[in-house]
Amino acid sequence: MKEGIHPNYQPVVFQDVAADFAILTRSTIKSSETIKWEDGNEYPLVKVDVSSASHPFFTGKRSEGSMAKQVDKFRNRYGQKKK
Repeated sequence: MKEGIHPNYQPVVFQDVAADFAILTRSTIKSSETIKWEDGNEYPLVKVDVSSASHPFFTGKRSEGSMAKQVDKFRNRYGQKKK
């Protein structure tokens, strides 16, 4: 590989702010925040809004309010036309 043209590929902790979930993986993303991980080392920290721990598709939890809105939207768009 050529020197100086590739981004720094390093261990990074991604933390879900909506759920108590964090994962250590490798990435080229840069962060000014750091966190002390379970192994005692300090890693860059990237906070995310949604992960598999908080997304409704993976958790199986959907809010009834959003489903009701989707049903109303469907009925308004494709429902029976008034004569």
